[in-house]
Amino acid sequence: MCSDTKTSVLQPTHEYRLCLKDRLICLRQSSDTLFYRAVFPDSQQTVTQTALRDAETLVWLKDYFQLDVDLEKLYGEWSAQDAVFATFKDRFGGIRMLRQDPWENLVSFICSSNNNISRITNMVQNLCKQYSPPLLSVAEPDSTETKPYYPFPPPSVLAEDSVSSTLRTLGFGYRAEFVQRTAKMLFQAHGSSTLPNDPTEASERWLKGLRSKSTADARQALLQFIGVGRKVADCILLMSLDKKEVIPVDTHVLQIAIKYYGLKASSKVKINMTPKLYEEMNSKFFSIWGDYAGWAHSVGSFHLIRFYKHVPRF
Repeated sequence: MCSDTKTSVLQPTHEYRLCLKDRLICLRQSSDTLFYRAVFPDSQQTVTQTALRDAETLVWLKDYFQLDVDLEKLYGEWSAQDAVFATFKDRFGGIRMLRQDPWENLVSFICSSNNNISRITNMVQNLCKQYSPPLLSVAEPDSTETKPYYPFPPPSVLAEDSVSSTLRTLGFGYRAEFVQRTAKMLFQAHGSSTLPNDPTEASERWLKGLRSKSTADARQALLQFIGVGRKVADCILLMSLDKKEVIPVDTHVLQIAIKYYGLKASSKVKINMTPKLYEEMNSKFFSIWGDYAGWAHSVGSFHLIRFYKHVPRF
């Protein structure tokens, strides 16, 4: 699965924990089964409440992991169309795109500029600790010690002018202002009202609403935010806004396109990533992989970047 930067990986039990607004999701897996439980701040529940919350958790899991998508079928289709993909498809069965929360995803990718995954994860977790009260505390696996878990703060909280200076002290650097100004733009444009039984703010609901817009319209809406360029916008489109055909293009993807997919370029000349070239690469990969091109790209890039020298040309 393509990771969520707010997920905690706990050793040695390999338990994944993710703090939502109202519950903590705990996950473990075997070779063929996903085990889950949800922990709530209020431990006293009626039988009816427990059944309802269990059903809600299962619905959330199916949505988050996009379990309605038939990966085996997609892998077969991609392999039939792409000889390169066919060489490694059996190594990475089960990699799927998470359907992440758009607001959390937007902030995470603003933090990704000139950064690495480990540092981004630490930044996002520090953000949650700084601006959200702990939802609950839960014992660590195989331990009696408890650990607090913090939900992601909403736009209204991060819109305050003082946020940028505080985030700088947390190591955000120039990205601190990007996060604060983006939150302020969302808050001022769409407000912070909530609905009964739904703690998400109006600005967060507006972002989720981009899922129903065309790819072009959703991309244009994202590009208005500070710190969001074409690649970051496309990452958000793919990973949280249901635009499964979108391929975020960077230098790694460019290298893959040159070596394996017939993009004409001299290895001695540095290629500038122009908007025209960006579109050409998206069109090229879409013609091979189809409606789920973004998913295929994520699986392919994971393999080809790690094993770049060991995959034969075709």
